[in-house]
Amino acid sequence: MPHIIVEYTDNIKHEAEIATLLQKLNEVLVSKPDIFPVGGIRSRAIELHDYVIADGKEDDAFVHITIKIGSGRTDEQKKETLDELFEATKDHFQPMFDKRYLALSLEWFEFENKTYKHNNIHTRYK
Repeated sequence: MPHIIVEYTDNIKHEAEIATLLQKLNEVLVSKPDIFPVGGIRSRAIELHDYVIADGKEDDAFVHITIKIGSGRTDEQKKETLDELFEATKDHFQPMFDKRYLALSLEWFEFENKTYKHNNIHTRYK
């Protein structure tokens, strides 16, 4: 943990530079190794082909980011991280936002129950 899932509409895939966005989002989390163990960070993107936005009459687009984490961070740590992630997202998409209709959103999900994990990547960062 944490996991970042970026959903985006296929009508922006050629200009959205999603791989670059994933790297930028990871960098925010990697910069906080005392809050988010680097070996647990995972980011991925899902291109959406079936969607309707607003009344469906325009070539609107959206990007929705979900961050999933385990419990144990303070409210201040979560807010600071969310603010940084959303700023990085808005900065990344600003040129596109200036040219077309685009909705950006970010959602935080915190697991309350124990999760099952098996990961030896952490050993590389100890």
